Amino acid sequence: KKNMTFNPKESIDFNGNTGPFIQYTHARIKSVLRKAEEQGIPVPESMQADIVLSEKEEGLVQLLAEFPDIVKQAGDEYNVSLIGNYVYDLAKEFNQFYHDFPMLREKDEALRAFRLLLSKNVAITIKKGMVLFGIEVPERM
Repeated sequence: KKNMTFNPKESIDFNGNTGPFIQYTHARIKSVLRKAEEQGIPVPESMQADIVLSEKEEGLVQLLAEFPDIVKQAGDEYNVSLIGNYVYDLAKEFNQFYHDFPMLREKDEALRAFRLLLSKNVAITIKKGMVLFGIEVPERM
C-alpha cells in the first residue's frame, strides 16, 4: 500500500504531473488550431510529404504511435496508471515541442502542415486518454 496525501493547491497546479497541466496542454493545442483556421492555414487530415523531421518531432510521432500498446498493456496488467503516465509524458513532450518549434510562423508550408497535423493528433490522443479516466478536456481555458 502507498499512503497518499491530497493537497488542494497541488491538485490544480498547471505545472507538473496534474490533470490541469494535461487539460491546459489540450486547450493550448486547440487554440493553435483555431488560430490556424482564422488565418486561413489548412490543417490536413493526413499527409505524405518529403520533409526532414527533427529528433524532437520524430520522438513525438513515436510517442503517439505507442498509445494503443499502452492502453492494451494497462488493460492486461489492470494498471491504469500506465495511461495516466503516458498522457502526462505526451503533454510534457508536446509542450517542449511547442516551445522549441514554430507552427503558425513556420515558412515551409509542408513542415507547418505537418506540425499542425502532429499537434492535432496529440490533442486527439490526450482526449482519448483522459476520457478513459472520465475526465473531460476543455477546448479553451
